[in-house]
Amino acid sequence: MLMSTVLRKARDLPRSIAILGLAGSLALATTAASAQTTVNAVMHSALRILDPVASSATIVRNHGYMVFDTLLGVNEALEPQPQMADWAISDDGLTYTFTLRDGLTWHDGESVTAADCVASLRRWAQYDAGGQLLMARINRLEVLDEESFVLEFASPFNGVIDLLAKPSAVPAFMMPERLASIPDGEMIPEQIGSGPFRFVAEEFQPGNRVVSNPRPPA
Repeated sequence: MLMSTVLRKARDLPRSIAILGLAGSLALATTAASAQTTVNAVMHSALRILDPVASSATIVRNHGYMVFDTLLGVNEALEPQPQMADWAISDDGLTYTFTLRDGLTWHDGESVTAADCVASLRRWAQYDAGGQLLMARINRLEVLDEESFVLEFASPFNGVIDLLAKPSAVPAFMMPERLASIPDGEMIPEQIGSGPFRFVAEEFQPGNRVVSNPRPPA
């Protein structure tokens, strides 16, 4: 079972403290999450860095899936699916229009906007090889309105949807524009996402303890 699927299941957990162990063994989490409140797992390494875009470490990516979400995901057959947004492709294959789901909010209560997503994609593309390939081929990436944005190419580029949906080392995590717009090379200063868990900053002990609270169902 893929990480995004596991974490969507985790939305149904009671509002208790969840330790990072939920993002550990995928097979264990998939089986146990439906049967008990807390899943405990021994992680393969300590979590010291929190920025899931600037770091390609597996432990950071796993934690990132707890706090952040992606525009697109994949199912068990690794087929791209809508996650935060749906998409439409023009007949000539040059223009991709993405439309956010209604009612999406960040953990601080602010609405998720297309401007947040455009800024997040630009930051992600600085760190991900596939993102760099994509950005080198675009004519424009811009906001259409509060809930939609457009990605346009000069010539067809068939890897767009797969790149945005891939659950590999550097997923295209979405974050508020203020975080995605920090200067190049800097780590994001706070963990504000739209994923199934809210990061508890005051309890973070790098390499020792990471605590997140399950987000209440929408």
